[in-house]
Amino acid sequence: MSVVFARGFKANGLACGIKENGDLDLSVVISADGKPVPCVATFTTNRSAAAPVQVSKDHLAKSNNLMVGWILSSGNANAATGKKGVQAATSMCDALGSELGVDGHYVGVCSTGLIGIDLPVEKPLAKIAELVQGAGEEPRHGDIAAEAIRTTDTFSKFATYEGSGYRIGAMAKGAAMIAPNMATMLAVITTDATLSQEELYDALKEAVDESFNLVTIDGCTSTNDTVVLMSSGLCQADEHFRNGLKAVCKSLADQIALDAEGATKLVRVSVKGAVSYSEALMGARKVAESQLVKCSFYGEDPYWGRVASELGSAGIEFDLERLSVSYQGVVVAAGGVAVDFDSKELALLMREREIEVVADLSLGSYEATITTTDLGPGYIEENKGTS
Repeated sequence: MSVVFARGFKANGLACGIKENGDLDLSVVISADGKPVPCVATFTTNRSAAAPVQVSKDHLAKSNNLMVGWILSSGNANAATGKKGVQAATSMCDALGSELGVDGHYVGVCSTGLIGIDLPVEKPLAKIAELVQGAGEEPRHGDIAAEAIRTTDTFSKFATYEGSGYRIGAMAKGAAMIAPNMATMLAVITTDATLSQEELYDALKEAVDESFNLVTIDGCTSTNDTVVLMSSGLCQADEHFRNGLKAVCKSLADQIALDAEGATKLVRVSVKGAVSYSEALMGARKVAESQLVKCSFYGEDPYWGRVASELGSAGIEFDLERLSVSYQGVVVAAGGVAVDFDSKELALLMREREIEVVADLSLGSYEATITTTDLGPGYIEENKGTS
C-alpha cells in the first residue's frame, strides 16, 4: 500500500533513463487534489549535502512548510555537482510544479545513487508530465513509486499503520552508507491525520531519533538523507499518532538493516546498566560500529572479548569487573571473565537471521539499543568500485 495507504495522496513511478539498464528510476508522491498540504522533513547532517537536500530545505522555508508533492529519482545522487546540480534539482521542482499548477517552491526533490556525476536532468524532465498523468491512489501506484527509488536495494520497503479513523503510509529505500544521523536513505511518509505543523515536526523528529538514527551499518553518513512527512488533514488524529509514526519508522529502519549490502545478520546491540542514556548509546554505537565485532557476527562467533574492548575505549564509565555479556540470551561472560555455557546450543542460536547482544555495565539504570549488521565479503564486493 505504501504512501497511498493514507487518504488524499497519489503516487506513480516509471523509467526515465537515468539507470542505463532501463529499471524504474523516477517517482512522485503528490496530494490528490493538487493543492499544497502541511509537510515537514529531516535531512542529512553531512556538510556535503547534495543539491536536492539544499533545494528542498529552501523550498520548505519559502512555502512555510506547505508542499504539493515530492519528485524522487534514483541512479544518480546529484551530489557534489555544484551549481549545475542545484539548477537541475530546481528545474525538476519547477517542472512538477508547472504540471500541477503551482510554483516550484511548493515541490520537494530527492535523488539517490552515484555521487559526483552530473544528473542527466533532461531525462526526468521529459517524463514528468507522463509521471503525473499516470499517478493514482490504488495500491499498485504506491508499489511502483517505491520500486522506482531503489538503488542497490534488493526489495521495496513499505510500512503502514491504521489508527482510530486515520492512516499512515510510507515507503523508503536504503541499503548502504547507513549511519546516524539517518542513512543513505530516502523515506516519504504520508498521513491523513490532522496535526499542526509543530506537532508534525515534533512527532517526526522523535520517530526518526528512535528509529533511523539508531541504525548503523558501515558508519558512513550519506549526502542525500531525507525523511518527509506530509499530511492531507482529512481525518482526526488521536493520542496514539506518535506511537503509530514510530512504528512505521522502526519498521522501515529494520527493513533497511535487513537489506544492508552483503549482510547476513540483523544484530541488535544493547548496553544496559549505564550511568546515563547518552553513555549507554555511546557504548552501544561503539560496539555496533566495530569492524572486528561485526566480522565475528558474520562468523557466528560469540567473541565477547571484542565487545569488552570496544566498551572500554568508548569514553564512558566502565569497570570490566562489573561487565556481563550475553548473546541470544546466553550469558558468555560475567564479572569481566568468561563463564561456562552450552556452546552447542549457542552455536545453533547464532545461526539465526537476527542476533541480540546485551552488555550489562552494572553501573546504573540506563540502557540503549543500536541496530546493525554483520560484515562479510558481500559488502566489500558491492563497494569495491563505484556503486
